[in-house]
Amino acid sequence: MDESNQSVATLEQNIVLLLNKLKDNHYAIESLRQQLEESKAIQQKLDEDNKALKVKNDSLAVANSLLGSDQSNVTTKNKINTLIKEVDACIDHLNQLA
Repeated sequence: MDESNQSVATLEQNIVLLLNKLKDNHYAIESLRQQLEESKAIQQKLDEDNKALKVKNDSLAVANSLLGSDQSNVTTKNKINTLIKEVDACIDHLNQLA
């Protein structure tokens, strides 16, 4: 009978240890979930900041082209030439309709 009681006591000890590990794992999982949510919030904020910076960068590129740097002059001339070609094409279509 003594051996049976000892086996039950050992089994109880093992169950208690497993329950403690289960509780620790639960707390660890909850902590990781919270960290994941915080990381998602940070990522979303960084994405918004990135979009805002892209808009500012585009605005600065337009401003630089208006200031007349050599590189922007070439780009501006190319855009103007493209627009002139499009306008000429539209005028040709209108002349054909008339």
